[in-house]
Amino acid sequence: MKPKRFDKRGAKGDHLSIVRRKKELKELEKREIAQLTARYDHVKIDEIQSFADMPLSQKTQRGLAECEYFVPTEIQRESVILGLRGFDVLGAAKTGSGKTLAFLLTLDGLGALIITPTRELAVQIYQTLVNVGKFHDFSAGLLIGGKELEFEKDRLDVINIVIGTPGRLLHHMDQNPLFTCVNLQILVLDEADRCLDMGFEREMNAIIENLPPTRQTLLFSATQTKKVKDLGRLSLKDPKYVSVHEHEKYKTPEGLTQSYMMIEQHDKLTMLWSFIKSHPKQKIIIFFATCNQVKFVFDVVCKLRPYNTLYCLNGKIKQEKRMDTYQSFCRKQHAVLFATDLASRGLDFPEVHWVIHADCPEDVDTYIHRSGRTARYFKGGESLLLLNPSEKNFIEMLETNRIPITEIKVNPNQLVSPQAKISAFLAKYPELKASAQRAFVSYCKSVFLMKNKSVFDFNSIDTAKFASSLGLVTTPRVRFINRAEKSKSDGKTKPHEKISENGVKNSDTFHFMSDDDDSDDGVLKMKRVNHKLEEMNIEEEKEEEVLEMPAPKHHVVTKAKIAKRILKKNISANKKVVFDDEGQQILDRSKVKATEAGKSYEEAAECGINIDEAKKVMLEEDKFDRKLFREKLKAKRKMNKIKLKEEARERRGLPPSDNEAADSDGDAESDESGSEPDLSWLPDPDKVYNRDSDHENEDSGTEEIDSNVKRRKLENPSEDEVTSDDECLGLNKREQEELALKFLSSKKKLSS
Repeated sequence: MKPKRFDKRGAKGDHLSIVRRKKELKELEKREIAQLTARYDHVKIDEIQSFADMPLSQKTQRGLAECEYFVPTEIQRESVILGLRGFDVLGAAKTGSGKTLAFLLTLDGLGALIITPTRELAVQIYQTLVNVGKFHDFSAGLLIGGKELEFEKDRLDVINIVIGTPGRLLHHMDQNPLFTCVNLQILVLDEADRCLDMGFEREMNAIIENLPPTRQTLLFSATQTKKVKDLGRLSLKDPKYVSVHEHEKYKTPEGLTQSYMMIEQHDKLTMLWSFIKSHPKQKIIIFFATCNQVKFVFDVVCKLRPYNTLYCLNGKIKQEKRMDTYQSFCRKQHAVLFATDLASRGLDFPEVHWVIHADCPEDVDTYIHRSGRTARYFKGGESLLLLNPSEKNFIEMLETNRIPITEIKVNPNQLVSPQAKISAFLAKYPELKASAQRAFVSYCKSVFLMKNKSVFDFNSIDTAKFASSLGLVTTPRVRFINRAEKSKSDGKTKPHEKISENGVKNSDTFHFMSDDDDSDDGVLKMKRVNHKLEEMNIEEEKEEEVLEMPAPKHHVVTKAKIAKRILKKNISANKKVVFDDEGQQILDRSKVKATEAGKSYEEAAECGINIDEAKKVMLEEDKFDRKLFREKLKAKRKMNKIKLKEEARERRGLPPSDNEAADSDGDAESDESGSEPDLSWLPDPDKVYNRDSDHENEDSGTEEIDSNVKRRKLENPSEDEVTSDDECLGLNKREQEELALKFLSSKKKLSS
C-alpha cells in the first residue's frame, strides 16, 4: 500500500496557511506599532478630543469602544501621551477622574508591574485591564494576599503584566525563583502617596531594590506626593508632573456637596441610627477610624433591624468575604456600608449618594479620599463630616486646602436614641459586650495617637458618656493611655517604654496596626503611622537607642512552667504528712510507695519522669495495691457477718456472743479461699479419744473434758436442754400443755 501524500489542499497545506497567516499578522502589527511610535512626538495634547485621536492600536481602540470609553478625561489626555513618549509621570487628579485607565493605556504588554496598597483596588485594576485589553495577546496576573500561594507560583513565568500588593509581591521576590524583574520596563504605583508612606516603607524599599534601574515609572494619586525623599527612592529621571486640577478653585469634584456637623462623641451613634432610618432608599458609606468600631456598629445596627441592607468592610475580614462584600455593595442600589479607610483609596463604588465621616479623618488627604467615593465621573454626591467640638480646627485645615464645606444643624426632634435597646443587647449577648469594649478602647487609642493635637484632644472626650452610649455600664480601662499619662506626669519612662521622635512608642511595643490584622503580613491593610505626642520630647541623640530597644515580652506563666521550675530545684512539692497524738507519722498506704523499688525511684527522681523506670515501679506497686484491696474486702465481709449474726441472736432473744468475732474471722477466710469448707471449729479427734502424749499440760486436759461433754450432750440431750429449746419458742408450761391438748384432740378427730 502506498503512503498517503498530502497536497496543498490537505492537512499539511492548512498548517502552512495558518503559519503564513500568523507571520503576516505579526508583520502588520510591527508596521502598525512603528507608525504609532512615529506619531508620539507629533501628537498635540490640546487637539485630542476622543480616544480615536490618540496613537493607540486597533485592538486597544476596540476594547475601549466595547467598554464605552469614548472621550478621555483631562488626566488621561495629558498623562497617556507623556507615558507613551517614555517619560516618568507623576499624575495627580481629583477622585473619580479616570486615573486607572490613564496608566493602563500606557502599558505595552511587556514587563509591567502595577503596585496598589489594597487588595480590592488591585482586583478593580485587574478587571479594568481585562475588559479593555481583551483583544490583546498579553497575559496578566493578580498577586494579592488571601489567595493560594502555590497556584500563583507556577504561573508567574508566563505573565507579562503583574498587578499586586506590596506584601505578596515581596513574598514572591524572596521565595519564588520564577518571578524575576530583569526585563521590567514599566513600574506603576497607584495611590502612590499611600504606597510610599511609612506604613509600606520596608516592603517598598525591598521591592525597589529588586527592580532594574532603567525603567519607566508612573505615579498616580488624588493627593500626589512631591517629597524629594520619596521621589529619590524611585530613581525618577526628569519626571513630568501632571496635575490637571492644581489651579482650579477647589480640590474636590464639583458635584460633591460637603457639610459638617458639630456633635458630641456620645451622640454620634444616635445620629447615625437616625440617619440610616431616615434614608432607606439611599446608598451610604460610613467611615470609622478602627476595625473594632466597624464590627461593633455593624453588629448592633443589624440587631436593630433597619430597612436598609447592611455591609461591613475592614482589614480583619477574610479575602473572599471582602470581595463578596465589595461586589455585592457595588450591585446594590440601596445599601449601607460600614468601613475603615481600607475602602477610601481608589475603589469605584457606583452611584454612592452619601459618604459619612463618623470619626474625624487623620488629615486632609484622608478626607479627600473618603469623600471621593461619591460624586464620581462628574456625578453628584454628598459628604457629611461629624466632628466633636474639640475638632473644630479641622474645618480651618479644609478651608486652607481649598475644600468648600458648610455647617448644618440637626433637629433634635428627629433623633431616635437606640441606647436602651443596645444596653439590652449587651446584657443578652456577652460577645457583643466584649465587642463594645474593644470598640471603646480602640477609638481612645486612635485619638490618643493622632499627630495633630490641635484637632485631636483625648482629654476633651467624656469617656463615661461615650461608654454609656455604646451600652456599657462601666467605663473600660485603657491601660496604654494610663501608662503613658503616668510616665509623663512622673517625668520618667522605663527603657522599653521610651517614646521615639517618630512615634508614641517603639512600634514593636504597641502594635496599633493589629487592629487591621490581615493574612498578608500586615501589608494589605490600611496602615497608620505612629506619631509623636506633644510635651513628651526625647533627646535626638538617644533616638537610635530608643528605636533599637527590643519590645518587652510578657510571658504567661503556666502550670507546666511552674512545675518545671520546681523540678529544677529538686523539691518534693505537694506532700502532706499527718502525725498522731504521740508524734508518729501516719502513712497513707494508698498514696505512699510501699515497695523498695518505689521508694528508691522517688529518691532518685530529680529532673522529670523516667518512663521506663516508672513502668517497672508501677508493676511492683500494683501487686501491693491488689493485696491491700483484698484485705479491705476481707475486713468488709467480716464486719457484715458479725452484724448479721448479732441481728439473728437479737431476733431469738439471746445475749450477744463474745466468740462471734473469732467465728466470723474463720468464715471470712473460708469465703476468701473458696475451695473447701472450714472445719477448724471441730474438736481434735486425738484429744477426744485420749491419743495425746502424757506430757500434755493442764489446759489441754480441760479442753478435752469440755469437748467430751459437748459430744455427749449432742448424742443425749437432757430435759433442761429441751426446755431451753421450748423456751426459745417463747411459751411457758401452761401454754405448752394447752398446745399439747389441742394437738391430741385434733388427732382424735382425724382418726374418727
